[in-house]
Amino acid sequence: MAEKILVVGGGGREHAIIKALKKSPDCGEIWCAPGNGGISYDAKCKNIKSTDVDTMVGFAVEEKFDYVVVAQDDPLALGMVDALAAVGIPAFGPDKAAARIEASKVFSKDLMKKYGIPTAKYETFDDPEKVMDYIKAEGKYPVVIKADGLALGKGVLICKSTREAEEVVKHTMCDHAFGKSGDRVVIEEFLEGPEVSVLAFTDGKTVRPMATSQDHKRALEGDKGPNTGGMGVYSPVPIVTDEEHATMVKVMEQTIAELAAEGIDYRGCLYGGFMLTPAGPKVLEFNARFGDPETQVVLPRLKNDLVEVMLACANCELDQIELDWRDEWAVAVVLTSAGYPGSYEKGKVITGIADAEAMENVTVYHAGTAVVDGQLVTNGGRVLAVTALGDTFENARNLAYEACEKIDFEGKTLRHDIGLRALRGRDAWDA
Repeated sequence: MAEKILVVGGGGREHAIIKALKKSPDCGEIWCAPGNGGISYDAKCKNIKSTDVDTMVGFAVEEKFDYVVVAQDDPLALGMVDALAAVGIPAFGPDKAAARIEASKVFSKDLMKKYGIPTAKYETFDDPEKVMDYIKAEGKYPVVIKADGLALGKGVLICKSTREAEEVVKHTMCDHAFGKSGDRVVIEEFLEGPEVSVLAFTDGKTVRPMATSQDHKRALEGDKGPNTGGMGVYSPVPIVTDEEHATMVKVMEQTIAELAAEGIDYRGCLYGGFMLTPAGPKVLEFNARFGDPETQVVLPRLKNDLVEVMLACANCELDQIELDWRDEWAVAVVLTSAGYPGSYEKGKVITGIADAEAMENVTVYHAGTAVVDGQLVTNGGRVLAVTALGDTFENARNLAYEACEKIDFEGKTLRHDIGLRALRGRDAWDA
């Protein structure tokens, strides 16, 4: 039982987790810190920064929470799960040692190299000059440059020329655009093919993969423009073959086993980002938590009691649970503030959400919203994720866009091509 639950975070992913938790008969009172405007309609919110570990843990003790879901990468990397364990509060999410699989690209890539987990060829550097010497010597473009640490999903940059690479290296390592996260970088070969996300529950021994999903990272239609935190997503991914799926699940299971071999007990959600290359699926990255916006299409399709599954992860009882999925397709379109992922204005009044949610099989998840003087307003770059379920991919997609039309705020921006490529089949990635 977990009658009183705290969810740490304040975005669309956390809103999706809260809505899923609330379906459980074992979920009584639910809180979120810091939360956001939309989450405040579904949970009690407490304005504590997700990275303020001491205050958050103190609040959890004071309020006597039965269980805490640490949903964001930063508090996981800072050891919030460890701090909660020290005061006797169980949590969903990996401890600090395990969270390094996301918090350090170098740690993650070195682990994959050591155990033969398929990934892109790479080298790591802490000297900008040596980076450029290596890139010039390789002479292959595009080349991928990744900041070692956490960078809000924006620390991976693809360079098509030496000039671009020099600018990115300066931006990342010399100008410290991502703070200390860019003190070291990973230089990777560029892999081609469709990207697929596989999230999995794990208790450190058993791995239960969730349904596949595919995010759209680029800001502009046609997969152009800068990388963002995600502009839209769908689940499942129709272009994945049974063989590719089996390979990705095997990689996830192997990774948990190899972490255990290193003395790391990984419990929570492991997120595998894969590229479906001609040579088979290869790992682009691992994340130590639910994806955003992938959670907004995966959890609505999960039939299981999420409280029961999360407690099984914490108690090493996941082998007793089989995941069950709805047959419907899910498509989510993200509504953003004009200018995102660059600078944008806040405080724009949002209308039409009630009309959208009045539509059958539509849910609106709040990412960057706030309530000011009784009005719901924009408070971030990614504002809302509009998710629709449908009996076909096309129906889910059409319903999501129909719902988006009912919502309005000044500067509302969205991509109109979410899922179109997958509808054309695997050949669309060869064009």
